Amino acid sequence: MTSSSAPPVPRYAGLDGLRAIAVVLVLIYHLFPGVGLAGGFVGVDVFFVVSGFLITSLMLRPSTLPLRHRLVDFWRRRARRLLPAVAVMLTVCATVAWAIGGDVLVGIGRQLLGASTFSYNWVALAGGSDYFSGTEPELFRNMWSLAVEEQFYLLWPLLLPLLLIVLRVRGVLVAFALLAAAASAWWMSQLVASDAVTRAYFGTDSHAFGLLLGIALAFGIRDMPEREWMRRRLVRIGGAVLGMLGIGLVVVAALRPELPGGEGFPTTLVLASVGSSMAVLAGVLPGSWFGRGIDVQPLRWIGDRSYGIYLWHWPVLVLVAASSGLGVSGTLDAVPAWAGWTALVVSVTAAAISYRVVETPLRRLGFRRSLRAVRMRFTRGPVSRLAMLSATLAGVLALGGTTAAVANAPAMTTSEMAIRAGQQAMRDAASRSEPRRAAAPKAIVGDDITAIGDSVMLASAPALYERLPGISVDAAVSRSIWAGPRIVDALAASGTLREHVVVALGTNGPVDAGVLQQIADTVGRDRDLVLVNAHAPRDWIPGVNSDLQEFAEARSGVVVADWSGTISAHEDLLAGDRIHPGMAGGRIFAEVVERGVQAAQAERLARREPLARTPQIP
Repeated sequence: MTSSSAPPVPRYAGLDGLRAIAVVLVLIYHLFPGVGLAGGFVGVDVFFVVSGFLITSLMLRPSTLPLRHRLVDFWRRRARRLLPAVAVMLTVCATVAWAIGGDVLVGIGRQLLGASTFSYNWVALAGGSDYFSGTEPELFRNMWSLAVEEQFYLLWPLLLPLLLIVLRVRGVLVAFALLAAAASAWWMSQLVASDAVTRAYFGTDSHAFGLLLGIALAFGIRDMPEREWMRRRLVRIGGAVLGMLGIGLVVVAALRPELPGGEGFPTTLVLASVGSSMAVLAGVLPGSWFGRGIDVQPLRWIGDRSYGIYLWHWPVLVLVAASSGLGVSGTLDAVPAWAGWTALVVSVTAAAISYRVVETPLRRLGFRRSLRAVRMRFTRGPVSRLAMLSATLAGVLALGGTTAAVANAPAMTTSEMAIRAGQQAMRDAASRSEPRRAAAPKAIVGDDITAIGDSVMLASAPALYERLPGISVDAAVSRSIWAGPRIVDALAASGTLREHVVVALGTNGPVDAGVLQQIADTVGRDRDLVLVNAHAPRDWIPGVNSDLQEFAEARSGVVVADWSGTISAHEDLLAGDRIHPGMAGGRIFAEVVERGVQAAQAERLARREPLARTPQIP
């Protein structure tokens, strides 16, 4: 059976405009984080609602074809629409990643497997991926949402006929879909409460509520007769208001601050999904002003190419960061404006070329007729033959580059290697349990130092133990300044807080003067407090370093160790993320800590000398 036996696919008003809005939100969120659209990731949920509505509406259309033929035709259409663009993007980006090398190749084999089989979300979860981590590059991380949609495309056409047989009544079908959507949102909330945030976000089951709301909407308007009153001016105005309110809800969701630990889930996502459902309904109403309004150019142009733009934008951004020395991280939450604009231009250009050269011909002709067309081009004139040979050669090189990328992928990133070395050094130090040595007066020895820090200190732990034997290091990944008071209080209560206290907790977010004061109060006047400033390609780092300096200058007994200023001249000693030091960089960190302790001790001695010279009154 050929696709021509199926009725033409209808074009619903407003859907292209909604797709454009969805992809713009995602682009701003990833490429321009400084804009402040902290919830721009909800663009994915807009896509989910549109997909649930459109696919269900297509499957509900009357047809004289047998069910088996309809299913095969549906899956054939989906394959034509999705697979060619994915294949081109994966091979091109993997080849470029191979040419760049380094951290960007970590885990690329697993990623390609998940992306090419549309199971990325589950493959990533099985591999221990953390969507909200900043230590993993994951070149094809954006493929998780396409995996959710493709799994829906595969399973839903099989389940829908059974539901239509069992439930039949429109109202019951709508209620079923809404109940399933509520159950999915509830399940996400339970997973988030159990600290499984990535599982909640990636899971097809826990993130299906947008698709299910679109399904409920398709059930609701199924076979709904068009009445004269639907085209009245007042109804059209009401539809436009409904649509704008829906867009407003999506924007509100996108503007909501991103809370730690997934605290905004699923509320933010459900809000965007409900708003999207309202906008879809307003767009597909007969004679809708709203639908025509948001389908204007250039929104329609963007909407037509939104799939390709979404495919390309994240891998291109990671490759721009990796090739330009910005470093590679999982969130890329400090993208310079020039990098964001570069990624945007490249992504839109690649998507436009793919849409014109790959997606549209294959969607119209199918795979077999497209292959015949290619063979015919080889038989034409020399220009056509040269073009086909060039395209074939490019495809072969891309496949070879993809294979080389998988074969040459390192086991872990340079930052992970540095962190693991630090963890091993801490374990070795704990197992030795060396007795504390008596220190010479005014001498700096590790036995007098308690060091508390994040993953930067953890990566530097081997060098700290080497330079300052006996030092007590308490460092962990993703630790922020808010953990400082609890750790310092516990050490003070147990009597293990030493004379010199070093705190390096500025990498993972802004610092708070009140929290710093809590730490200083516990350290007290009889100890030194050394605050190590931070160095990372993150937009909050200048503020962190300024706040630390201001805090130290306003108080005696507190000094700042200038890690940022020192390592700035030696960034080649940092890992690929431009945050974590290797062994040589760790030695610089240890030297900075030692100098900070020396400065703090000198400052404390200077405070005591005037008191020692003060004559005693009999």
